[in-house]
Amino acid sequence: MIGAERTTARNRLRSSSPEPDADSLHESSNPHTGRSKHGNSIPLFESFKIKALIAITFFFITLFLIRHFFNSVAEPRVVTPFPAPKIMDLPQFQGEHKESLYWGTYRPHLYLGIRARTPQSLMAGLMWIGVKDGSNHLRHVCKHEDELSAYGWIKHNGRDYGHQVLVDHGLILTTEFLKSNGDGSGFGGDWAVRIDVQIDKSKWNEEFGKGGQLFFYLADEGGNVLDVGREKLNIRESSLLASGSRTDIGDWQLHLKSTDDLKLHYSGFHTSHFHNLSDLVEENLASQTRNHAQMQLSDSIDDSPNVLVFQIIGGFPFTTDIALISGTDSESSSVEERVNSLTGASLSNELKYKEQTFDEKIEKTFNLAEKVDSESISVGKYAVGSLLGGIGYFYGQSKIAQSRTLDHREHDAYLSYWSAELYTAVPCRPIFPRGFLWDEGFHQLVIWRWDIHISLDIIGHWLDLMNIDGWIPREQILGAEALSKIPEEYVPQHPTNANPPTLFLALRGIVNGLNNDEFNATERSEISLFLECAFSRLEAWFQWLNTTQSGEQMSSYYWRGRDNGTTLDLNLNPQTLSSGLDDYPRASHPSSDERHLDLRCWVLLAAQCMHSIEELLNKETKPGKDYGSTVKLLSDQELLNKMHFDDEYGAYFDFGNHTEEVRLEWKELKAENAHVTRQLVREVLESPVLRLVPHIGYVNFFPFMGRIIPSGSWILEKQLELISNRSLLWSEYGLRSLAETSSLYMKYNNEHDAPYWRGSIWINMNYRILSALHHYSKENGPYQDKVKAMYNELRTNLIRNIVRNYQQTGFLWEQYDQIKGSGKGAHPFTGWTSLAVLIMAEAYDKI
Repeated sequence: MIGAERTTARNRLRSSSPEPDADSLHESSNPHTGRSKHGNSIPLFESFKIKALIAITFFFITLFLIRHFFNSVAEPRVVTPFPAPKIMDLPQFQGEHKESLYWGTYRPHLYLGIRARTPQSLMAGLMWIGVKDGSNHLRHVCKHEDELSAYGWIKHNGRDYGHQVLVDHGLILTTEFLKSNGDGSGFGGDWAVRIDVQIDKSKWNEEFGKGGQLFFYLADEGGNVLDVGREKLNIRESSLLASGSRTDIGDWQLHLKSTDDLKLHYSGFHTSHFHNLSDLVEENLASQTRNHAQMQLSDSIDDSPNVLVFQIIGGFPFTTDIALISGTDSESSSVEERVNSLTGASLSNELKYKEQTFDEKIEKTFNLAEKVDSESISVGKYAVGSLLGGIGYFYGQSKIAQSRTLDHREHDAYLSYWSAELYTAVPCRPIFPRGFLWDEGFHQLVIWRWDIHISLDIIGHWLDLMNIDGWIPREQILGAEALSKIPEEYVPQHPTNANPPTLFLALRGIVNGLNNDEFNATERSEISLFLECAFSRLEAWFQWLNTTQSGEQMSSYYWRGRDNGTTLDLNLNPQTLSSGLDDYPRASHPSSDERHLDLRCWVLLAAQCMHSIEELLNKETKPGKDYGSTVKLLSDQELLNKMHFDDEYGAYFDFGNHTEEVRLEWKELKAENAHVTRQLVREVLESPVLRLVPHIGYVNFFPFMGRIIPSGSWILEKQLELISNRSLLWSEYGLRSLAETSSLYMKYNNEHDAPYWRGSIWINMNYRILSALHHYSKENGPYQDKVKAMYNELRTNLIRNIVRNYQQTGFLWEQYDQIKGSGKGAHPFTGWTSLAVLIMAEAYDKI
């Protein structure tokens, strides 16, 4: 399935029941005798009109007050922040820490985008002219349709260094990023970008040109005016491109230096729309081409420009260094010295040092040299670098659906969350360049091992998005740049719907790291303070999840938000987007009788983590919040078996109102205008009954992933048989998401939605199953040897296929084909597919 289709899938939430009608209200008025201002009686007719007017007025006032009450008291609770100190206000996230992370490549949706972690930032970005099918195209925003052969941060430390290679139809661009915070610099320090432009002569036709064209720009979201360095730019005379002033970094200057013979042109724009800057450049170039037959910027500026674009033209190959110097108004600014330190030979030396430091830290953190070959190590570096280089900063307001059902015609039926910032990794730069709650927990399994300070910062930002009820919107679409990538009808988030609480996976790993003395004294202190501050939010999140997603029976749970109503007639199996597994087969007919196995295990994970944090912080157990008892209840295998286990099959299943006799049939439907259309409609050939849902796939193994099954149990043996069965899940490339024997294996869910979690191989679930195999391989029991063999083979298969695909395509992928092993879906997908480095390192989550 292509990424554009998945954009829809990730955003299309549906809920179960309508809002109560708040307008069926009654009002009454008491009759009274009116008097004139002079005390005379008012005639009866006029009195009647006055009374009627008063009654009508009273009615509308009452209606207004009731509406106002529901709008300002009942519904806005959903958009009320959690009443506790913000985690990001902790001292450890201020001062040096905050300044060290101020600047960064925090615009992941761009091939190269730089901004500060502040709502109204000075931003920078890169565009260039690429050639595709013999035509020129302006590159800026990451797009699949650009068909770049490769791109992504080969190395990035998440702080002050990054190295990226972009291959665009014979054009090869290398972008390197470096930060420096020396004497005299403003807040956040200075930064530099080196851009190297080469061509692959075997793929580059000289008819396309003998030189390249770059467009580097600055844009001030705060509306501050930007000044061009000189009336006529000439880097032989002066390296100054632009200057300006801001309250955060003081006066600043942008410089360009190169030893190559470069030509420069520029244009300045005034705009309040920063998500479509490439449109401004294209319009300017088109006008110049029409009027002057030259594809170059106009060397002109609008009044009070807050965007400056510099066109850099050079013959192949060429290299240019661009440096932003902050705090130039300081007496000790030493601008020329700082420019020289961030360009030329000095920049080369510093970049080389940073690269070496990155390589050393990779080995120190993951010990890959002992585990895998050199080709795998290079993929592991790319996984870490691209995950860290994909961290973004966003600011804006989420849209929250007011109705529990999603009506695509009612675009205005939402509330605005409070304005908030989010610092987060993203799953995929071209398709999903924003925060996803369940993805982020997997991201943090890598990041906390790499840099605990960055990890706590990210987790803290997410927890600060919690509302008063303990709910966190699962998808964060903050700001105009994020909104520009998504159809409006898929933006609103539904406060009835949960998402897998995977941040508890990372937090549990961090707590285990504390208990195993894996951090230094400063880190231990900061982690403890973080957990102390976060505890009330984590408690609220757990309580919200444990109550709002609970089922009809004790210790049962079901995902809210499954498709219902008219959509039930169009989908072969109603989707469960809130579970994160989208079209994975569930009960054919959604109902409150459902019991979802994976959600039960996610709640258990959350309870285990809360219990471990409680013990770590020496907190007393509160009434109604006994996490140890919840862990004991949900770990009770006998109770689990009664609710989810099939003795004959030896497997755990979902439970619900289900029939297998469902199919999609083409039917002719008449529209209101009598126009006849053909549409795939679901037909149910047999009435559903309450039963276990007979599909084998990832969901069935959540108790296995959670290590609930004793190492000596015959049930463990059955799990191993199912996993290793080559007719079900096992393939040479990893474990399929759904067994080949399933009636929904690789089936379209409707006319447009291709199979997604219905057979393809996903790395996050393979990682969790591999983690469980690793656990049981260390446990004494009758199946230990079998587990070891399965673990080694599955790990080898996964690594080999991920590395092979990277070598052939230049990317990590969202999913992998279960038949050929080829990468599928969104790419570069350096979100949870970056777990490949942990698989190589054999670094797994522990309970």
